Amino acid sequence: MTRVAVVGTGVMGRNHVRVLRELGEVDLVGVADANPDAAFQVAAMYGTRGYGSHQELIEREQPEALIVAAPTINHHAVVMDAIAAGCHVLVEKPIAATLDEADELVARAKSAKRVLAVGHIERYNPAVLELKRRLDEGQLGRVFQLNARRLGPFPQRVRDVGVVVDLATHDLDVMRYLTGSEIVRVYAETRREVHTTREDLVTGLLRFADGSVGVLQINWLTPSKIRELAVTGERGMFRADYLTQDLFFHENAAAADNNWQQITMLRGVSEGSMVQYAIQKREPLRSELEAFLRAVSGEASGIVSGEDGRKALHLALALVESGTEGHVVTIGRS
Repeated sequence: MTRVAVVGTGVMGRNHVRVLRELGEVDLVGVADANPDAAFQVAAMYGTRGYGSHQELIEREQPEALIVAAPTINHHAVVMDAIAAGCHVLVEKPIAATLDEADELVARAKSAKRVLAVGHIERYNPAVLELKRRLDEGQLGRVFQLNARRLGPFPQRVRDVGVVVDLATHDLDVMRYLTGSEIVRVYAETRREVHTTREDLVTGLLRFADGSVGVLQINWLTPSKIRELAVTGERGMFRADYLTQDLFFHENAAAADNNWQQITMLRGVSEGSMVQYAIQKREPLRSELEAFLRAVSGEASGIVSGEDGRKALHLALALVESGTEGHVVTIGRS
């Protein structure tokens, strides 16, 4: 049994608590929140102990692993305290508020030999996992473009970051994961309509080192919730729906008669058949937490690492800079 605690009892924190309580290999030793009443309420609901500060929780319960679902501005302080106390940590995305803070967290976890995972939950969506498998097998041939649409109404819970850092980090991470290629430059147009201080709409363009192009359409201004990713390549287009966990393939009939493993030149594009794959659906958060617990136990797990989380934040901040300053941002190695 792994002793696990949760810091932050907002929407995501409560989801972590719920799933952890369902996992047989976990001893949920406590929850903490800056609002003690919220912590006590959640603790009573799930049969554990509540605390008004993460320091008190860590000191009294001495968890082996800590889930950090506090506001982004608090990530650095909570994670640093947890690592100093010997905890392994899963911190919700974004990893931190600034790149300097992210760098310090990654370095401190490495020196302390603690697991530092980042909660980029879309990596564990069954549709994304199946898409990754099929892309790695070469079923699409060369990838030309990835197009993400992540649209919906404004969430009242979000005040400390804009839509780029809160939502675009999902798609930036997924696109890096699917292509296995780094993003080398970005350009964005942003707007602020509802949020009091930050952008709530972004249209972004990404260029990958392998030549593929990414397109981001993300906002908090759409009445209906849409979470989709399309990947276009030589043999057609994959389309994943994050919400329903469905994956479709739209065939390029012009490439269907060729041996797709030997395609060297795309000779045309025409509409072909459409296939919907049978995918076993599963809650991504459960898969994420199971991967984290395997990593804590020293097993290979497929976590989203602190380094991955840092790269997603770097790219998101570059998009914010581009939208604010009105220029292309080249992504260096830093």
